[in-house]
Amino acid sequence: MTVETIMNAQIVTVEMDETLERVREIFEQHRFHHLLVVSGHRLMGVISDRDLLKSISPYVGTLSETARDVATLQKRAHQIMSRKPISVPKDVTVQTAAETLLTNNISCLPVTNEDGAVVGILTWKDVLAALMKE
Repeated sequence: MTVETIMNAQIVTVEMDETLERVREIFEQHRFHHLLVVSGHRLMGVISDRDLLKSISPYVGTLSETARDVATLQKRAHQIMSRKPISVPKDVTVQTAAETLLTNNISCLPVTNEDGAVVGILTWKDVLAALMKE
């Protein structure tokens, strides 16, 4: 079984200069945990929901909010993303992808085609669900 058969092909991406305010909106709308950062179709980085939480003030949206807290939402995606993300080609086996997740202690793998364009994302939950079906 290849990654292409179990990956999520409905990916949501942001550009490098997208604000954290927009990144937060995307996470709230879609209820997933990883967002791919691209330049054109080229993968540049990954932002996790945890990266976002660490980067914005915990006082945003509270009665204690100050202008300084709100300003954290104006940071850009490239400022908080994990750079040089590990990705896999769409034709790699699920076992190889699982080993890559475990070896690198990561929770998602962007999936690319022959041209290096992002075509999907694979998470450890996708791998586990596939193994449960076998």
